[in-house]
Amino acid sequence: MKQFMDKDFLLSNETAQKLYFDNAADTPILDYHCHINPQEIFEDRQFENITQVWLGGDHYKWRFMRSCGVEERFITGDASDQEKFLKWAECLGKAIGNPLFHWSHLELQKYFGYHGVLNKKTAEEVWELCNKKLAEPSMSVRNLIKQSNVTLICTTDDPVDSLEWHKKIAEDDTFNVQVLPAWRPDKAMNIEKPTFAEYLSALSDASGIQIKTFADLKQALSDRMDFFASMGCSVSDHGLEYVMYSPASDEEIEAIFAKRLSGSEITHEEELKYKTMYMIYLGREYAKRNWVMQLHYGCKRDNNSLRFAKLGPDTGYDCINNYAPSSEMADYLNALIQTDELPKTIIYSLNPNDNQAIGTILGCFQDSTAVAKIQQGSAWWFNDHKTGMEDQMISLANLGNLSGFVGMLTDSRSFLSYTRHDYFRRILCNLIGTWVENGEYPADFDTLSEIVKGICYNNAIRYFGFDLKSQD
Repeated sequence: MKQFMDKDFLLSNETAQKLYFDNAADTPILDYHCHINPQEIFEDRQFENITQVWLGGDHYKWRFMRSCGVEERFITGDASDQEKFLKWAECLGKAIGNPLFHWSHLELQKYFGYHGVLNKKTAEEVWELCNKKLAEPSMSVRNLIKQSNVTLICTTDDPVDSLEWHKKIAEDDTFNVQVLPAWRPDKAMNIEKPTFAEYLSALSDASGIQIKTFADLKQALSDRMDFFASMGCSVSDHGLEYVMYSPASDEEIEAIFAKRLSGSEITHEEELKYKTMYMIYLGREYAKRNWVMQLHYGCKRDNNSLRFAKLGPDTGYDCINNYAPSSEMADYLNALIQTDELPKTIIYSLNPNDNQAIGTILGCFQDSTAVAKIQQGSAWWFNDHKTGMEDQMISLANLGNLSGFVGMLTDSRSFLSYTRHDYFRRILCNLIGTWVENGEYPADFDTLSEIVKGICYNNAIRYFGFDLKSQD
């Protein structure tokens, strides 16, 4: 029997262990997509207790606690931080097979030096240990980032954001980790939402352009993209429920836009036409600026209307949308490449059934302008567990270029989530190591080292074109 989560955790053979310890373990982290708060980085927040850093805003943990029958007051309610932690510990002790069990213990090992097991028996001990450790200066937000070996972070930012915290961080010579904005323009796309007109007003204020037409909107977005680019942005991200392709003329879109601004409801067909042309416009703008376009799709959000009314969005009531838009995605990318305006693009689907479809789409649009110009994104959200990561990488290897993969993204609101990169790297090295052990790939450690280091870090630097500061 192997020891619980020892140094060889998830590394089942000697080749996997060699690949991990020689190439992956100490390789830096490039966090090209996350949801952490840049204000907390600038202010170098110090957390008062482990509940604040672990359970505040973590809908992964909230969902599991609800599955264990925990009352909502211990999850998002008015229970004390200690009560919430004790309930979480009780649940975690039974989370067999769930990646939360591994993630939590990796974080306890790395940041708190705790190599035991967290459950209801040890909860009080771990509560005291973690809180004592969190009081140390080494556990401030900036120091957590540094000890995680992170070189660059891309946050997720709305076009109306002033980016004031990014500016302050950039001007602070005492912190050498770059924190760059990433462009997330979903609210200007969601024409069917009741808040659409209100958002356009905010965008008008931010850009200085009064938005009365679709042409005005495009100009306002272009203005804000220029501003984001001046702040170091070179990455966009889109959260799509589904991929649509329903092209329309400029005149049609202007009519749909005017109809919506007048307060009238639009049809679903009109919504699809607007969103299609909106995304085509942005794709072309990204190509002009040499930005990377990330497309996250396949999530049906806020399914529990009762809980949504009480708690709002991003509280753990989302699910996979069973929709495989291979033809629409291919048509969308083709609309951009027809005029040679297809940017580097990363495609993520929340539905693992889309892996093979995405793998075949990639091959239709690759060219010599970049290695793996069109990427399949890493296993995302409901799929960032051992099975999901393996399935995504095996599918990509079967149908595309695994060696050119830009690897793991953090996609988290927690400053302790960087251990997920270690989790991913162990799974990666074990997968490749097993292929070598099985005689499916030669024990060419020069090439294997290049592949592993590339997927862990180097490919992302090349692909996104980041100019990294010195980490000395």
